[in-house]
Amino acid sequence: MTSIRLNTMIMAAAMLLFSCDNFAQNKQQAGDSTTIKQTTVKRVTNPILPAADRTELYLDYLKGRKVGMLINQTSVIGPNKVPVVDSLLKLGVKVKKIFGPEHGFRGNASNGATIGNTTDPVTGLPAISLYGKHFKPTPEDLKGIDLMIFDVQDVGTRFYTYISTLHYVMEACAENNIELLILDRPNPNGIYVDGPVLDTAFRSFVGMHPIPVTHGMTIGEYAQMINGEGWLKNKVQCKLKIVKVGNYSRDMAYELPVNPSPNLNTQQSILLYPHICFFEGTKLSLGRGTLFPFQVIGSPLLKGRYEFNFKPVSIPGMSENPPLKDTVCYGLDLKNYNMQTIRSSGKLNLAWLIDLYKVYPDKAHFFNAYFKKLAGTDELRKQIIAGKTEAEIRQSWEPALTKFKAIRGKYLLYN
Repeated sequence: MTSIRLNTMIMAAAMLLFSCDNFAQNKQQAGDSTTIKQTTVKRVTNPILPAADRTELYLDYLKGRKVGMLINQTSVIGPNKVPVVDSLLKLGVKVKKIFGPEHGFRGNASNGATIGNTTDPVTGLPAISLYGKHFKPTPEDLKGIDLMIFDVQDVGTRFYTYISTLHYVMEACAENNIELLILDRPNPNGIYVDGPVLDTAFRSFVGMHPIPVTHGMTIGEYAQMINGEGWLKNKVQCKLKIVKVGNYSRDMAYELPVNPSPNLNTQQSILLYPHICFFEGTKLSLGRGTLFPFQVIGSPLLKGRYEFNFKPVSIPGMSENPPLKDTVCYGLDLKNYNMQTIRSSGKLNLAWLIDLYKVYPDKAHFFNAYFKKLAGTDELRKQIIAGKTEAEIRQSWEPALTKFKAIRGKYLLYN
């Protein structure tokens, strides 16, 4: 931690006059910081710095505060991947409680697994689960805290539940008059703003807001949108302070230093995730129960149509009871798929979903009820069944998608 601070202190001196570039508290500041950042990016040759690494920008702000932290295994500082909570404790910050999202504070719980409250064995701090009995911190959970920190790596899709946890943390902070400090991180899928905009009739924990499948925003930007669009209960406003990512624009490729969840265990899976997670709402396997989840798609019913095969099995900490467990599945191997071909288009790949439906022999049972929640609408399922082309499907996303892009522009912090 000391070496990180020495390195970054040099940068801090040069950036002293640009403090508004690093903290954003309202829409006007967001606009100002974007302007400053645009001129800065052209000159910067340094690597991307997640906000947690930029301790010189927020450490003094934490002094004397009673801090709660919504964090997980991605909440690290520097190349040595030091947990941010450990670093702050060593620097004298009064961290009182830890809060964990889906997969837990240590990030080792399977998808959907209920997690209880515990005591962190490393720090001795109370660790409160926001993916157990409740998603939203209670007043009792927040007792003794006057500042909450949110530092979790997101992957930029509507159905990845960390932004739902963000919503509930913001709501609880607003209702209990607690400020929320967001340590922002890059969005590895930040170039995509695509997909059907969620119909709130299909609102769930995997889709809470009227946004497309990929929103093209960081957690900090997204938090500003939640506030600005009045999405919190009773339209309460969360007092936000955002520490920005350094040397970053959303078109930059960003390789995550830590896996964001057990089944997104490679960079390839993270990049494929927005395009193929729809298959979680079908009878096909996405490789849960293998060492390469979200990189393969298959079913035993596709034997004879595809040569590639894999067999899901129980893997503790990743997927104890995966779909199609102990069954050989045949289908697509995307482990070495060139994602640059999709990245260049800036669009979600619908071809895999359309094509696999066409060749699946039991079409009446291809989709399950979860598909509507993932899609945020029932129209996509109906369109695929009806044989609509990709162009026809995309046309149906308008004008809602264009309208969202215009709204999104009000909250961007990076170019």
